[in-house]
Formats: sequence, C-alpha cells, structure tokens
Amino acid sequence: MVLWFVFIACFLNNAGVNGQGDNTGFVSIDCGLPEKDISSTLTRTLTYSSDAQFIDAGTNYNISAEYITPTLSPQYFNVRSFKTGIRNCYTIKYLVAGLKYLVRATFMYGNYDGLNKEVVFDLHIGVNYWKTINISDPGKTTIAEVIFVCPVDYIQVCLVNTGLGIPFISSLDLRPIKNHLYPAVNSSQSLVLVRRLNAGPTDTTIIRYPDDPYDRMWEPWSNFPYWNETNTTSYIQTSPNDLFEAPSAVLQTAVIPVNSSEIQFLWFVDPTDDKFISYVANLHFYELIQTDQKREFTITINDVPWYKHSFSPKYLYQDTIYALRPIDGFQLYKVTLAATVDSTLPPILNAVELFILLPVSAVTTDNGDGEVSFYLKHNLIFNFAD
Repeated sequence: MVLWFVFIACFLNNAGVNGQGDNTGFVSIDCGLPEKDISSTLTRTLTYSSDAQFIDAGTNYNISAEYITPTLSPQYFNVRSFKTGIRNCYTIKYLVAGLKYLVRATFMYGNYDGLNKEVVFDLHIGVNYWKTINISDPGKTTIAEVIFVCPVDYIQVCLVNTGLGIPFISSLDLRPIKNHLYPAVNSSQSLVLVRRLNAGPTDTTIIRYPDDPYDRMWEPWSNFPYWNETNTTSYIQTSPNDLFEAPSAVLQTAVIPVNSSEIQFLWFVDPTDDKFISYVANLHFYELIQTDQKREFTITINDVPWYKHSFSPKYLYQDTIYALRPIDGFQLYKVTLAATVDSTLPPILNAVELFILLPVSAVTTDNGDGEVSFYLKHNLIFNFAD
C-alpha cells in the first residue's frame, strides 16, 4: 500500500494579493531571438530576452510562416539549432545554491530547416538526464519541466545529440520555488513533470503567471459528457504553510461525475519503458458547495487503497493528498475516486499534478566525456476512463 498524507489548510474568501506575486528571480529566455531583442507572452504578462548571453553555440532560425498563428506564443516563432557538438549547454548564473527552482524548456519544430524530419534528442540538467524530446509533428509544441534543488550558484541546461536529429530549442524558463514546496524534491532527487491538470475550467486557457506566482502551467482538463464542471468566483487565498500552493484560479473550478459515483482517470507507461519508473502525484481538492449533504469518497490506484481512509473535503478548506512514498511497478495506472455508501454527493476533484521521481547525481558539471549519470525514458499516454 502506498501511504498518503493529507495537507489541509483553511482559506479565507477575501481579495488577497497571492496569485498576483511579482516575478523577481524569473529568467525568461527566447531561444533564437536576435541579440538585444525582446518578446512577450500573448497576454503580455512576461517579457523574454534573447538567449545570446546564455550560450555561444548554435544558429538562429525562424520557423516556417505556415506554422505561425494568432494564438501561437511569440517564443515559438524562432529556435536555436545545434548542428555541431554532442552537448550544447545554456548556463544560467547568479542563482542561490540549495534553493529549489522550476526549469521549463519548450520546443516547436515548425519545419525551421525545411527538412520536415522527426527529431529525437535528450535534455540534461548538468550531467543528469532530464528527458528525451521526441518531435514528429512540426506544428506541435512540446514542454519539458523539472523541479530540482540547485547544488551550486548556476545551472547548465544541455541539449544532447543522440544521433536521431539535430537538437533545437524554442524557449527556456527558470522560476524560483519556495523551499518548503514540493517536499519530495531534495538534493538527491528531482521531479520531472508528466502532467499538471486544471479540472473543470470554463475555457481552454492554460493558467500560468500572474494567476500562478510560480508560473506553473495548468492545462485545462475535462471529460465531457462523463464529468460535470462546477466553479466558484470566490477568491481563494493560500495558507503560508501550504506545501503546494495551487493557485486560486485552479481551485475555483472542479469536476464531478455525471450519473455515476466515481471519478476515474488513468495513464499508461510505454511498453518499451521500465515499468519501475517511480511516480509522485498530488491530488488537489477544494469544496465549492456549502451544503448539509455528505461528500465522502475513497481513493484507489489499480483497485488498491491509495489513501487509507475515506476522504471528505471540507467547505472553505483546500486539501492536497500526496504520496509519502513514490508508486511504481505497473504499466497501467488507474486512479479511482469512489463515493462511499454513506455519501450523498459524488466525488469532486479540482486539480492533479503527476511527476516522475528522478534520482540526481552529486556531480553538477559536464566532465567532457559525454557520459550520463542516469538515463531513463518516459513516454506516457494519459487518458480518461468513462
């Protein structure tokens, strides 16, 4: 049985400033942008600078005009490509050793080289393997994210040529994270994002900064017609002791099942991958409805109790259930929230974060021999269950 811990924090419905935090310490890099140029996000809430000061190698390209649309973020309009060298690394300096950071890299091929070819390459943080990037659709955006403890006062984000195409990158973000957040992250292990899902939104907007002061990206998530969406307009202020600080805009929406007493979702591990990949998940709850009825449910994974007690979210309280130990050993994971026999209301779910637990080498810099301290593929298919 996987042991789970419930973090419960009381929130007041008042107009606080949390979620509108400043962007002190943010590093926002538009890769392939000409030196001294700047760009901004579509909402103009963040400004990106050229990558020229962070790397000397590589060549700038614009993507093909046919892939530029009004809804495409300007950071995808250009790329930096690395035709030479096995490892090409961005160096971000003036960080604080021992603090937690979120690093996000984005990619859109856009047939920038006119070759219209599939590209596969690896990402590293220093010498530590981070993720394999596999791009087959030139119009699709790909995002890689990791939360880690910075061992020194700088980091290197490296693109590694594995012989399956020329590495390239569209943008690179670094965001400082409070050290008490994401307790699974420490000096010996990092969290690689699989999905971060905002359940039951009213539109397809990705929630990020300034709604999320750490600029995490929360994807819209629903399963119509099997789930109903519910929401509140009340502002939700986080507690200083919250271990995850899901933003108000995410907690304001939720899903409940239609004509069912269960919410169920699942993910698959690619059969070619190691089934003993370790996962860490956070389930976020916030009761949106003030009622005398009872909402109580169990949480299982592959029909085995994931949280040892039945769970009942409390009105005006934000609850996060997370594993004290990672889960592994399967190629199919099915998570079920099922109403108990005493419950008069179906389960509710506001958000889900799913990560892969990644061991970290004590070595922080490349020794030039191209060896990697850890290697693990993780190709996942995330799905719903009706």
